[in-house]
Amino acid sequence: MADAGAATVLTDVPARLDRLGWSRFHTLIVVALGITWILDGLEVTLVGSVAGVLTQRGTLGLAGTQVGLVGSAYIAGAVLGALVFGDLTDRFGRRTLFMVTLGVYMAATIATGAAWNFWSFALFRFFTGAGIGGEYAAINSAIQEFVPARFRGRTDLVVNGSFWIGAAIGALGSLVMLDPSVLPVNVGWRAAFVIGGALACVVVALRRHVPESPRWLMTHGRSDEAENVVRQIERRAGAERAEGLPRLQLTACRGTRPGDVMGALFRHYPKRALLGLVLMATQAFCYNAIFFTYALILTKFYRVPAPSVGLFILPFALGNFLGPLLLGPLFDIAGRKVMIAACYAVSGILMAVTGLLFAKASLGATGQTALWTLNFFFASCAASAAYLTVGECFPLEVRARAISIFYAFGTALGGIAGPALFGALIETGARGEILWGYLLGGALMLFAALVEALIGVQAACRALEDVAPPLSAPQR
Repeated sequence: MADAGAATVLTDVPARLDRLGWSRFHTLIVVALGITWILDGLEVTLVGSVAGVLTQRGTLGLAGTQVGLVGSAYIAGAVLGALVFGDLTDRFGRRTLFMVTLGVYMAATIATGAAWNFWSFALFRFFTGAGIGGEYAAINSAIQEFVPARFRGRTDLVVNGSFWIGAAIGALGSLVMLDPSVLPVNVGWRAAFVIGGALACVVVALRRHVPESPRWLMTHGRSDEAENVVRQIERRAGAERAEGLPRLQLTACRGTRPGDVMGALFRHYPKRALLGLVLMATQAFCYNAIFFTYALILTKFYRVPAPSVGLFILPFALGNFLGPLLLGPLFDIAGRKVMIAACYAVSGILMAVTGLLFAKASLGATGQTALWTLNFFFASCAASAAYLTVGECFPLEVRARAISIFYAFGTALGGIAGPALFGALIETGARGEILWGYLLGGALMLFAALVEALIGVQAACRALEDVAPPLSAPQR
């Protein structure tokens, strides 16, 4: 991938970043970049909470199948956004693109509040998803490249799990916005989206203080800039310049060709490519199938009033965040394979059990929520670990594109089909039909656990360049 006659450089940038202790700078990175998932959680929860309201006359009057299709439109936009913005992230840098994708998200979210029918609502949700999909690639790659190796697993899990902080905020907000005594029903849901989009303005201010990834700079022939950024990070972290650290030899280049990307993913690392696809697709099916139809189950089968759905989402969101928060350190201590396989397996079993109890009408709304909460305590770790895996397992020059490609393929296979399938099953009104969806989701999670156990990669506490050498390194 290097240009003919390109200069070879020796750099200790990766070693200097990995030897740092946790500092305020790393906290800034996590907050400024990780807040993406809070916004995503806010977005998805708003749609889940207002789903029941949007089926009412006087609002958009959506059918159950249309609610599922709106979820699929959001996911389809995220797939396209991930592919387009992921490619641009590797070409033009992490910092440039995470500002662009944030702008797309803000505009589309505010526009959603002005939707006038099913098609306009679905269109705006599509573009909102495009912004979020682009964020996944830019943000995950940047965070992994900044955070020291020994903290990478737990940090990545908590950042991805912070989606559910946004979910909790969205649930609480929906209780107010959907309360007809506060705002008319057809105004409340619109105000919720407009306010959600406006909150992203705060993120812009935070991200102005985040530098470009030194790892990205060093592989794009900008060694001096990388050196300056690392010096600033060391100064902010209160660390002295260390001597005698391992140096990485690189051939400076301007970028990668499409053949380099596909070669890195499917020729050099075919087992990792299969692993990434399976982990992404299975978690996407289960997550999106359940969450995008959450409100429909509660309102249709348990007669929960639509404005009260947020109360049931709160414990669910709490369990989803506590999973990565409490189990995250074990991903760095016990290792990736055992923890990822265990989380997928436990989630798959719980999903099947929940489906069987639901089919027998053995649960009330509280019991159903309790089992969902327990299930996704583990499933949240599994989903976050899928992003962690595809970010760690491929070379630095194609990291954002690797995340976007596997997110796109996995989500297209599982994320788009899941909400549409469950929406159609729920519309039948037959618990036995919905059971098949639960059993399918459980089987997919168990399959992913088996694949991880067989070909998972032990990347805990290892430098990214050790797990997958850069394409610009001579040995490549």
